[in-house]
Amino acid sequence: PARRRARQGARCWCYRAGGLLSCRSNPYQSNLLRDGVRRYLQLPADQTVLILHAKVAQKSYGNEKRFFCPPPCVYLSGPGWKLKQEQMKGRDLGEAGFRVCGYMGLDSMGSSLMETQKLSFEEQPDAKGFGCAKALYISDTDKRKHFRLVLKLFFSNGQEIGTFHSKLIKVISKPSQKKQSLKNTDLCISSGSKVSLFNRLRSQTISTRYLSVEGGAFIASARQWAAFTLHLADERCARSEFPLREGYIRYGSVVRLVCTATGITLPPLIIRKVTKQYAMLDVDEPISQLHKCAFQFQGTDRMYLCLSTEKVIQFQASPCPKEANRELLNDGSCWTIIGTEMVEYTFSESLACIREPVSPVPLIAALQLTGGGDVAMLEVQGEYFHAHLKVWFGDVEAETMYRSPKSLVCVVPDVSAFGSDWRWLRYPITVPLLLIRDDGLIYSSSFTFTYTPEQSFIPGQQVLSDIPQDSDKLLDSIHQEFTRTNFHLFMQS
Repeated sequence: PARRRARQGARCWCYRAGGLLSCRSNPYQSNLLRDGVRRYLQLPADQTVLILHAKVAQKSYGNEKRFFCPPPCVYLSGPGWKLKQEQMKGRDLGEAGFRVCGYMGLDSMGSSLMETQKLSFEEQPDAKGFGCAKALYISDTDKRKHFRLVLKLFFSNGQEIGTFHSKLIKVISKPSQKKQSLKNTDLCISSGSKVSLFNRLRSQTISTRYLSVEGGAFIASARQWAAFTLHLADERCARSEFPLREGYIRYGSVVRLVCTATGITLPPLIIRKVTKQYAMLDVDEPISQLHKCAFQFQGTDRMYLCLSTEKVIQFQASPCPKEANRELLNDGSCWTIIGTEMVEYTFSESLACIREPVSPVPLIAALQLTGGGDVAMLEVQGEYFHAHLKVWFGDVEAETMYRSPKSLVCVVPDVSAFGSDWRWLRYPITVPLLLIRDDGLIYSSSFTFTYTPEQSFIPGQQVLSDIPQDSDKLLDSIHQEFTRTNFHLFMQS
Protein backbone atom coordinates (compact mmCIF):
# COMPACT_ATOMS: atom_id res chain seq x y z
CA PRO A 1 0.00 0.00 0.00
CA ALA A 2 2.92 2.38 0.49
CA ARG A 3 3.31 2.48 -3.30
CA ARG A 4 -0.20 3.70 -4.09
CA ARG A 5 -0.87 7.29 -4.97
CA ALA A 6 -2.84 9.38 -2.43
CA ARG A 7 -5.43 10.91 -4.78
CA GLN A 8 -8.03 12.22 -2.34
CA GLY A 9 -5.85 13.04 0.64
CA ALA A 10 -2.28 12.61 1.79
CA ARG A 11 -1.35 9.52 3.77
CA CYS A 12 1.48 9.45 6.28
CA TRP A 13 3.24 6.25 7.35
CA CYS A 14 5.32 5.84 10.49
CA TYR A 15 6.63 3.11 12.75
CA ARG A 16 4.65 2.66 15.94
CA ALA A 17 5.00 -0.23 18.39
CA GLY A 18 6.84 -2.35 15.86
CA GLY A 19 4.39 -1.80 12.99
CA LEU A 20 3.32 0.74 10.41
CA LEU A 21 0.72 3.33 11.27
CA SER A 22 -1.04 5.35 8.58
CA CYS A 23 -3.28 8.32 9.06
CA ARG A 24 -5.12 9.98 6.17
CA SER A 25 -5.43 13.74 6.43
CA ASN A 26 -8.71 15.57 5.77
CA PRO A 27 -9.00 16.51 2.04
CA TYR A 28 -10.35 19.99 2.91
CA GLN A 29 -7.47 20.66 5.27
CA SER A 30 -5.03 19.31 2.68
CA ASN A 31 -6.37 21.77 0.07
CA LEU A 32 -6.03 24.67 2.51
CA LEU A 33 -2.48 23.62 3.31
CA ARG A 34 -1.65 23.29 -0.37
CA ASP A 35 -2.93 26.81 -1.04
CA GLY A 36 -0.74 28.05 1.81
CA VAL A 37 2.30 26.24 0.44
CA ARG A 38 1.68 27.84 -2.97
CA ARG A 39 1.65 31.29 -1.36
CA TYR A 40 4.84 30.43 0.50
CA LEU A 41 6.58 29.30 -2.71
CA GLN A 42 5.62 32.57 -4.40
CA LEU A 43 6.88 34.68 -1.51
CA PRO A 44 8.95 32.66 0.99
CA ALA A 45 8.96 34.11 4.51
CA ASP A 46 11.83 32.09 5.92
CA GLN A 47 13.58 32.52 9.25
CA THR A 48 17.20 31.36 9.21
CA VAL A 49 19.52 30.67 12.13
CA LEU A 50 23.17 30.40 11.09
CA ILE A 51 25.82 29.17 13.55
CA LEU A 52 29.51 29.72 12.73
CA HIS A 53 32.18 28.09 14.88
CA ALA A 54 35.70 26.64 14.82
CA LYS A 55 36.36 22.96 14.12
CA VAL A 56 38.66 22.60 17.12
CA ALA A 57 38.76 24.05 20.63
CA GLN A 58 41.78 24.28 22.89
CA LYS A 59 41.25 22.93 26.39
CA SER A 60 41.69 25.23 29.39
CA TYR A 61 44.06 24.39 32.23
CA GLY A 62 43.41 25.13 35.89
CA ASN A 63 42.24 28.69 36.41
CA GLU A 64 43.38 29.73 32.94
CA LYS A 65 40.31 30.02 30.71
CA ARG A 66 41.12 29.60 27.03
CA PHE A 67 38.11 31.14 25.33
CA PHE A 68 37.14 29.67 21.98
CA CYS A 69 38.85 31.53 19.16
CA PRO A 70 37.31 32.57 16.91
CA PRO A 71 34.23 32.91 19.15
CA PRO A 72 31.03 31.12 18.05
CA CYS A 73 28.73 33.51 16.15
CA VAL A 74 25.01 33.42 15.40
CA TYR A 75 23.28 35.24 12.52
CA LEU A 76 19.50 35.64 12.19
CA SER A 77 18.29 36.39 8.66
CA GLY A 78 15.27 36.13 6.39
CA PRO A 79 12.02 38.09 5.96
CA GLY A 80 10.17 35.74 8.34
CA TRP A 81 11.62 37.47 11.40
CA LYS A 82 10.03 40.75 10.28
CA LEU A 83 6.72 38.98 9.63
CA LYS A 84 6.86 37.48 13.11
CA GLN A 85 7.44 40.94 14.56
CA GLU A 86 4.33 42.26 12.82
CA GLN A 87 2.27 39.32 14.12
CA MET A 88 3.41 39.96 17.68
CA LYS A 89 2.68 43.67 17.33
CA GLY A 90 -0.83 42.69 16.29
CA ARG A 91 -1.19 40.91 19.61
CA ASP A 92 -0.13 44.12 21.41
CA LEU A 93 3.20 42.68 22.49
CA GLY A 94 5.10 45.61 21.02
CA GLU A 95 8.79 45.83 20.16
CA ALA A 96 9.90 44.61 23.58
CA GLY A 97 8.03 41.34 23.21
CA PHE A 98 9.56 40.60 19.82
CA ARG A 99 13.24 41.02 20.68
CA VAL A 100 15.20 37.80 20.22
CA CYS A 101 17.58 36.70 22.94
CA GLY A 102 19.63 33.54 23.23
CA TYR A 103 21.82 31.41 25.44
CA MET A 104 24.74 29.32 24.23
CA GLY A 105 26.68 26.64 26.06
CA LEU A 106 28.26 23.20 25.72
CA ASP A 107 26.00 20.20 25.24
CA SER A 108 27.15 18.63 28.51
CA MET A 109 25.87 21.52 30.59
CA GLY A 110 22.66 21.37 32.59
CA SER A 111 19.49 23.30 31.89
CA SER A 112 20.44 26.19 34.17
CA LEU A 113 20.92 29.41 32.20
CA MET A 114 23.62 30.43 34.68
CA GLU A 115 25.92 27.84 33.04
CA THR A 116 25.57 29.38 29.58
CA GLN A 117 26.45 32.69 27.99
CA LYS A 118 23.69 35.12 27.10
CA LEU A 119 23.60 36.44 23.54
CA SER A 120 22.28 39.88 22.68
CA PHE A 121 21.41 40.32 19.02
CA GLU A 122 22.11 43.58 17.26
CA GLU A 123 20.82 44.48 13.81
CA GLN A 124 23.48 44.96 11.16
CA PRO A 125 23.33 47.19 8.06
CA ASP A 126 22.29 44.15 5.97
CA ALA A 127 19.30 43.64 8.35
CA LYS A 128 20.77 40.46 9.83
CA GLY A 129 20.76 39.95 13.59
CA PHE A 130 24.21 39.19 15.00
CA GLY A 131 25.24 37.68 18.33
CA CYS A 132 28.60 36.39 19.58
CA ALA A 133 29.59 34.15 22.51
CA LYS A 134 33.01 35.50 23.47
CA ALA A 135 33.42 33.84 26.86
CA LEU A 136 32.86 30.14 26.14
CA TYR A 137 35.57 27.62 27.06
CA ILE A 138 35.97 23.93 27.87
CA SER A 139 37.41 22.99 31.26
CA ASP A 140 40.27 20.54 31.76
CA THR A 141 37.90 18.53 33.95
CA ASP A 142 35.86 17.72 30.84
CA LYS A 143 37.46 14.57 29.42
CA ARG A 144 35.52 14.39 26.15
CA LYS A 145 37.26 14.30 22.79
CA HIS A 146 34.35 16.03 21.01
CA PHE A 147 31.35 18.18 21.94
CA ARG A 148 28.64 20.33 20.39
CA LEU A 149 27.46 23.84 21.15
CA VAL A 150 23.80 24.26 22.11
CA LEU A 151 21.92 27.46 21.24
CA LYS A 152 18.54 28.21 22.83
CA LEU A 153 16.55 31.09 21.34
CA PHE A 154 13.63 32.93 22.96
CA PHE A 155 11.54 35.99 22.39
CA SER A 156 11.86 38.52 25.17
CA ASN A 157 8.29 37.80 26.28
CA GLY A 158 9.47 34.30 27.27
CA GLN A 159 8.15 32.40 24.24
CA GLU A 160 10.65 29.73 23.20
CA ILE A 161 11.77 29.70 19.57
CA GLY A 162 13.82 26.51 19.60
CA THR A 163 17.06 24.70 20.38
CA PHE A 164 19.82 24.45 17.76
CA HIS A 165 23.07 22.47 17.77
CA SER A 166 26.45 23.16 16.21
CA LYS A 167 28.50 20.54 14.40
CA LEU A 168 31.00 18.42 16.33
CA ILE A 169 34.02 20.28 17.73
CA LYS A 170 37.27 18.41 18.39
CA VAL A 171 39.07 19.11 21.68
CA ILE A 172 42.86 19.57 21.54
CA SER A 173 45.32 20.31 24.33
CA LYS A 174 47.53 22.63 22.27
CA PRO A 175 48.53 23.20 18.64
CA SER A 176 50.62 20.34 17.28
CA GLN A 177 54.28 21.28 16.90
CA LYS A 178 55.41 18.12 15.12
CA LYS A 179 55.24 17.56 11.40
CA GLN A 180 51.78 16.41 10.39
CA SER A 181 51.30 13.09 8.64
CA LEU A 182 48.61 12.52 6.04
CA LYS A 183 47.98 9.15 7.70
CA ASN A 184 46.29 11.12 10.50
CA THR A 185 44.27 13.82 8.77
CA ASP A 186 42.15 14.95 11.74
CA LEU A 187 44.11 18.18 12.14
CA CYS A 188 45.10 18.72 8.49
CA ILE A 189 43.35 21.32 6.31
CA SER A 190 42.07 20.20 2.91
CA SER A 191 41.54 22.21 -0.24
CA GLY A 192 37.98 23.53 -0.44
CA SER A 193 37.51 23.58 3.34
CA LYS A 194 36.58 26.69 5.29
CA VAL A 195 39.05 28.49 7.57
CA SER A 196 39.34 31.57 9.74
CA LEU A 197 42.47 33.70 10.15
CA PHE A 198 43.28 35.78 13.20
CA ASN A 199 46.25 37.80 14.47
CA ARG A 200 47.37 38.49 18.03
CA LEU A 201 49.94 41.18 18.63
CA ARG A 202 52.43 40.08 21.30
CA SER A 203 50.15 37.08 22.03
CA GLN A 204 47.69 39.31 23.90
CA THR A 205 44.06 38.11 23.74
CA ILE A 206 42.74 41.68 23.88
CA SER A 207 44.61 42.52 20.67
CA THR A 208 43.01 39.73 18.58
CA ARG A 209 41.98 40.81 15.09
CA TYR A 210 40.12 38.61 12.59
CA LEU A 211 40.37 38.75 8.82
CA SER A 212 36.94 39.81 7.61
CA VAL A 213 35.13 41.54 4.74
CA GLU A 214 33.17 44.76 5.05
CA GLY A 215 31.89 47.06 2.32
CA GLY A 216 33.54 44.96 -0.36
CA ALA A 217 37.00 45.26 1.19
CA PHE A 218 39.15 43.07 3.41
CA ILE A 219 39.53 44.38 6.94
CA ALA A 220 40.91 43.29 10.33
CA SER A 221 38.02 43.27 12.78
CA ALA A 222 38.02 42.95 16.55
CA ARG A 223 34.27 42.12 16.53
CA GLN A 224 33.40 39.80 13.69
CA TRP A 225 35.19 37.13 11.73
CA ALA A 226 34.56 35.72 8.29
CA ALA A 227 34.87 32.16 7.06
CA PHE A 228 37.01 31.77 3.92
CA THR A 229 37.12 28.84 1.53
CA LEU A 230 40.78 27.91 1.10
CA HIS A 231 41.44 26.59 -2.41
CA LEU A 232 44.59 24.90 -3.62
CA ALA A 233 45.39 26.54 -6.98
CA ASP A 234 47.25 25.05 -9.95
CA GLU A 235 50.57 26.91 -10.22
CA ARG A 236 51.10 25.86 -13.84
CA CYS A 237 48.13 27.86 -15.14
CA ALA A 238 47.70 31.58 -15.68
CA ARG A 239 46.58 33.60 -12.66
CA SER A 240 43.34 34.66 -14.35
CA GLU A 241 42.27 31.05 -14.95
CA PHE A 242 42.31 30.03 -11.27
CA PRO A 243 41.85 26.24 -11.68
CA LEU A 244 41.34 24.38 -8.42
CA ARG A 245 42.97 21.20 -7.17
CA GLU A 246 42.03 18.64 -4.57
CA GLY A 247 44.26 17.52 -1.73
CA TYR A 248 45.59 18.78 1.58
CA ILE A 249 47.15 22.22 1.88
CA ARG A 250 50.93 22.16 2.31
CA TYR A 251 53.33 24.99 3.07
CA GLY A 252 54.71 26.47 -0.13
CA SER A 253 51.43 25.89 -1.99
CA VAL A 254 49.66 28.56 -4.03
CA VAL A 255 46.20 29.13 -2.55
CA ARG A 256 43.16 31.37 -2.95
CA LEU A 257 41.07 32.75 -0.08
CA VAL A 258 37.40 33.28 -1.01
CA CYS A 259 34.95 34.85 1.44
CA THR A 260 32.02 32.44 1.86
CA ALA A 261 29.53 35.26 2.51
CA THR A 262 30.44 37.72 -0.26
CA GLY A 263 32.50 35.71 -2.78
CA ILE A 264 35.26 38.33 -2.66
CA THR A 265 38.71 36.83 -3.12
CA LEU A 266 42.32 37.83 -2.57
CA PRO A 267 44.98 37.46 -5.30
CA PRO A 268 46.92 34.15 -5.42
CA LEU A 269 48.95 33.67 -2.24
CA ILE A 270 51.82 31.38 -1.27
CA ILE A 271 51.26 30.05 2.23
CA ARG A 272 54.42 29.97 4.41
CA LYS A 273 55.16 28.43 7.79
CA VAL A 274 56.06 30.93 10.52
CA THR A 275 58.70 30.15 13.13
CA LYS A 276 59.71 32.85 15.62
CA GLN A 277 58.47 35.59 13.28
CA TYR A 278 60.35 34.19 10.29
CA ALA A 279 58.65 32.97 7.13
CA MET A 280 60.19 29.60 6.24
CA LEU A 281 60.66 29.34 2.46
CA ASP A 282 61.78 25.72 2.24
CA VAL A 283 59.14 23.96 4.37
CA ASP A 284 56.91 21.46 2.55
CA GLU A 285 54.57 19.74 5.01
CA PRO A 286 50.81 19.64 5.65
CA ILE A 287 49.30 22.61 7.50
CA SER A 288 47.75 21.85 10.90
CA GLN A 289 45.02 23.50 12.98
CA LEU A 290 46.09 26.60 14.93
CA HIS A 291 49.44 26.81 13.14
CA LYS A 292 51.02 30.21 12.60
CA CYS A 293 51.45 31.03 8.93
CA ALA A 294 52.04 33.90 6.52
CA PHE A 295 50.63 34.65 3.07
CA GLN A 296 53.02 35.92 0.41
CA PHE A 297 51.48 37.52 -2.66
CA GLN A 298 52.49 35.37 -5.63
CA GLY A 299 54.84 37.06 -8.08
CA THR A 300 55.86 39.87 -5.69
CA ASP A 301 59.17 40.70 -4.02
CA ARG A 302 58.58 39.43 -0.45
CA MET A 303 55.16 41.17 -0.08
CA TYR A 304 52.92 39.60 2.59
CA LEU A 305 49.30 39.93 3.73
CA CYS A 306 49.41 42.15 6.80
CA LEU A 307 47.11 44.05 9.15
CA SER A 308 47.62 47.59 10.37
CA THR A 309 45.06 48.40 13.08
CA GLU A 310 41.83 47.65 11.17
CA LYS A 311 43.24 47.85 7.66
CA VAL A 312 44.64 44.98 5.60
CA ILE A 313 47.80 46.03 3.74
CA GLN A 314 50.88 44.54 2.07
CA PHE A 315 54.09 44.31 4.08
CA GLN A 316 57.54 43.75 2.57
CA ALA A 317 59.54 41.21 4.55
CA SER A 318 63.28 41.61 5.11
CA PRO A 319 65.70 38.99 3.77
CA CYS A 320 67.80 37.08 6.29
CA PRO A 321 71.48 37.54 5.26
CA LYS A 322 72.72 34.40 7.03
CA GLU A 323 69.83 32.10 6.04
CA ALA A 324 68.44 32.47 2.54
CA ASN A 325 65.50 30.21 3.35
CA ARG A 326 64.04 32.72 5.84
CA GLU A 327 62.39 36.13 5.65
CA LEU A 328 61.77 38.38 8.65
CA LEU A 329 58.14 39.41 9.19
CA ASN A 330 56.42 41.92 11.45
CA ASP A 331 53.73 41.00 13.99
CA GLY A 332 50.91 42.00 11.65
CA SER A 333 51.99 39.48 8.99
CA CYS A 334 51.76 36.42 11.26
CA TRP A 335 48.33 34.75 11.15
CA THR A 336 46.86 31.80 13.02
CA ILE A 337 44.79 29.46 10.83
CA ILE A 338 41.90 27.32 12.05
CA GLY A 339 39.20 25.29 10.29
CA THR A 340 35.60 26.43 10.69
CA GLU A 341 32.14 24.88 10.42
CA MET A 342 28.76 26.33 9.54
CA VAL A 343 25.30 24.94 10.21
CA GLU A 344 22.13 26.61 8.95
CA TYR A 345 18.58 26.03 10.16
CA THR A 346 15.70 27.45 8.08
CA PHE A 347 11.98 27.39 8.88
CA SER A 348 8.83 29.40 8.17
CA GLU A 349 5.84 30.02 10.43
CA SER A 350 3.91 31.82 7.69
CA LEU A 351 1.12 29.18 7.42
CA ALA A 352 0.16 29.11 11.10
CA CYS A 353 0.65 30.80 14.42
CA ILE A 354 3.11 28.35 15.97
CA ARG A 355 3.25 28.20 19.76
CA GLU A 356 5.43 25.10 20.00
CA PRO A 357 9.22 25.37 19.53
CA VAL A 358 10.35 25.00 15.92
CA SER A 359 13.01 22.48 16.94
CA PRO A 360 14.16 19.92 16.12
CA VAL A 361 14.76 21.55 12.73
CA PRO A 362 15.46 18.76 10.20
CA LEU A 363 18.55 18.98 8.02
CA ILE A 364 18.63 17.21 4.64
CA ALA A 365 22.07 15.90 3.69
CA ALA A 366 21.39 13.62 0.71
CA LEU A 367 18.68 12.07 -1.49
CA GLN A 368 18.54 8.55 -2.89
CA LEU A 369 16.09 7.55 -5.62
CA THR A 370 15.03 3.96 -6.23
CA GLY A 371 12.65 2.51 -8.81
CA GLY A 372 10.67 4.47 -11.37
CA GLY A 373 7.15 5.26 -12.55
CA ASP A 374 4.46 4.12 -10.11
CA VAL A 375 7.05 2.58 -7.79
CA ALA A 376 9.55 5.48 -7.62
CA MET A 377 10.64 5.94 -4.01
CA LEU A 378 12.83 8.71 -2.62
CA GLU A 379 14.85 8.32 0.57
CA VAL A 380 15.62 11.60 2.32
CA GLN A 381 18.76 11.31 4.45
CA GLY A 382 19.87 13.76 7.11
CA GLU A 383 19.40 14.59 10.79
CA TYR A 384 16.67 15.48 13.28
CA PHE A 385 13.78 13.77 11.43
CA HIS A 386 10.63 12.71 13.28
CA ALA A 387 7.26 11.09 12.59
CA HIS A 388 5.37 14.41 12.30
CA LEU A 389 7.13 15.42 9.06
CA LYS A 390 5.89 15.03 5.49
CA VAL A 391 7.85 15.49 2.29
CA TRP A 392 6.45 17.93 -0.27
CA PHE A 393 7.46 18.23 -3.93
CA GLY A 394 6.71 21.90 -4.43
CA ASP A 395 3.00 22.23 -3.58
CA VAL A 396 2.34 18.47 -3.82
CA GLU A 397 2.35 16.38 -0.65
CA ALA A 398 3.97 12.95 -0.91
CA GLU A 399 3.13 9.78 0.99
CA THR A 400 5.81 9.78 3.68
CA MET A 401 7.16 7.05 5.91
CA TYR A 402 9.30 7.80 8.97
CA ARG A 403 12.16 5.34 9.17
CA SER A 404 14.59 6.86 11.73
CA PRO A 405 15.89 10.25 12.94
CA LYS A 406 18.24 10.10 9.93
CA SER A 407 15.87 8.81 7.24
CA LEU A 408 12.47 9.50 5.65
CA VAL A 409 11.08 7.55 2.69
CA CYS A 410 8.39 8.89 0.37
CA VAL A 411 6.59 7.96 -2.84
CA VAL A 412 7.48 10.25 -5.74
CA PRO A 413 4.24 11.95 -6.92
CA ASP A 414 3.17 11.51 -10.53
CA VAL A 415 3.89 14.56 -12.67
CA SER A 416 0.15 14.95 -13.29
CA ALA A 417 -0.21 15.95 -9.62
CA PHE A 418 1.15 19.36 -10.59
CA GLY A 419 -1.94 20.21 -12.62
CA SER A 420 -3.59 19.59 -15.99
CA ASP A 421 -1.05 21.81 -17.77
CA TRP A 422 1.52 19.01 -17.51
CA ARG A 423 0.27 17.64 -20.85
CA TRP A 424 1.65 20.63 -22.73
CA LEU A 425 5.05 20.79 -21.07
CA ARG A 426 8.05 20.32 -23.34
CA TYR A 427 10.77 21.03 -20.81
CA PRO A 428 11.83 19.52 -17.47
CA ILE A 429 9.84 20.41 -14.35
CA THR A 430 11.96 21.33 -11.35
CA VAL A 431 10.28 21.62 -7.95
CA PRO A 432 11.76 22.45 -4.53
CA LEU A 433 11.77 19.82 -1.80
CA LEU A 434 10.15 20.87 1.47
CA LEU A 435 9.53 19.20 4.81
CA ILE A 436 6.30 20.31 6.54
CA ARG A 437 5.33 19.55 10.13
CA ASP A 438 1.80 18.50 11.05
CA ASP A 439 0.98 21.98 12.37
CA GLY A 440 1.99 23.72 9.10
CA LEU A 441 5.54 24.70 10.02
CA ILE A 442 7.64 24.68 6.83
CA TYR A 443 11.27 23.61 6.64
CA SER A 444 12.80 24.56 3.29
CA SER A 445 15.93 22.95 1.84
CA SER A 446 18.55 23.54 -0.82
CA PHE A 447 17.43 20.42 -2.73
CA THR A 448 15.23 20.26 -5.82
CA PHE A 449 13.62 17.41 -7.77
CA THR A 450 13.35 17.41 -11.56
CA TYR A 451 11.03 15.45 -13.86
CA THR A 452 12.69 15.21 -17.29
CA PRO A 453 10.86 14.26 -20.55
CA GLU A 454 12.65 11.87 -22.89
CA GLN A 455 13.35 14.00 -25.96
CA SER A 456 14.19 10.99 -28.10
CA PHE A 457 10.48 10.06 -28.08
CA ILE A 458 9.76 13.18 -30.13
CA PRO A 459 10.22 12.11 -33.80
CA GLY A 460 12.76 14.21 -35.69
CA GLN A 461 12.94 16.93 -33.04
CA GLN A 462 15.03 17.52 -29.94
CA VAL A 463 12.73 20.25 -28.64
CA LEU A 464 9.16 20.82 -29.75
CA SER A 465 8.69 24.15 -31.48
CA ASP A 466 5.08 23.62 -32.58
CA ILE A 467 2.28 21.25 -31.58
CA PRO A 468 1.90 18.77 -34.47
CA GLN A 469 -1.43 17.45 -35.69
CA ASP A 470 -1.10 14.16 -33.84
CA SER A 471 -0.31 16.02 -30.61
CA ASP A 472 -2.44 13.77 -28.37
CA LYS A 473 -0.46 10.68 -29.34
CA LEU A 474 2.82 12.57 -29.04
CA LEU A 475 2.01 14.03 -25.63
CA ASP A 476 0.94 10.62 -24.38
CA SER A 477 4.41 9.33 -25.25
CA ILE A 478 5.94 12.25 -23.34
CA HIS A 479 3.74 11.40 -20.35
CA GLN A 480 4.99 7.80 -20.45
CA GLU A 481 8.55 9.03 -20.28
CA PHE A 482 7.72 11.45 -17.48
CA THR A 483 6.37 8.63 -15.36
CA ARG A 484 9.19 6.14 -15.97
CA THR A 485 12.64 6.62 -14.45
CA ASN A 486 13.59 10.05 -15.71
CA PHE A 487 13.94 11.86 -12.40
CA HIS A 488 16.91 13.98 -11.39
CA LEU A 489 18.00 15.14 -7.96
CA PHE A 490 19.77 18.45 -7.51
CA MET A 491 21.20 20.38 -4.60
CA GLN A 492 21.64 24.10 -5.13
CA SER A 493 24.86 25.50 -3.67
